[in-house]
Amino acid sequence: MEKVDLGKALKHLYKPSAKEVVEVEAPEMRFLMADGAGDPNTSAEFREAVEALYALSYALKFMVKKTAEVDYGVMPLEGLWWTDDMSWFSVDDKSGWKWTAMIMQPEEYVTRELVEKARGQVEKKKAPPALSRVRFEPFHEGRAAQIMHRGPFSEEGPTVEKVHRFIEERGGELSGRHHEIYLKDFNRTAPENLQTVVRQPFA
Repeated sequence: MEKVDLGKALKHLYKPSAKEVVEVEAPEMRFLMADGAGDPNTSAEFREAVEALYALSYALKFMVKKTAEVDYGVMPLEGLWWTDDMSWFSVDDKSGWKWTAMIMQPEEYVTRELVEKARGQVEKKKAPPALSRVRFEPFHEGRAAQIMHRGPFSEEGPTVEKVHRFIEERGGELSGRHHEIYLKDFNRTAPENLQTVVRQPFA
């Protein structure tokens, strides 16, 4: 049985330093994605999307393990966040946020055909309400700045400002959606122990 550590292979994208902002180049990768709107802290739509993403991701993991004899860890939940007018985007008020929740899939083993087979299995076993909203798509972020935020989501403001300042000091302009990667399960982790990659693409 071959074991693949995706997090280790992509350490520069998923385990940045918490001490300083760094520039990265995020290549095209394939994700399971689900869209929605509203404050993720109170939105049932967000909870349902996360449930469906994990159910499908784990179904794919076990299918690959059985058919290809490759074992890999499911990647962390990620979120793209934005508002229609990004000048009003604020981590202090999330009621107007729109989002894409997503989990990266290993391109070498997960195909569109396999995703649909896994969807059928999950539908029969669990039938999460948001399953039909999950899509499988490539996502190419490109040039971005990022840092690790340690602690509660409510204290992310200064971290986000630090990332934006890094971009401004290099003469760049924000060019994509606010991106977060949740390395700890926020439903099972004390807020002070959370680890969140804060990323912002720029041109």
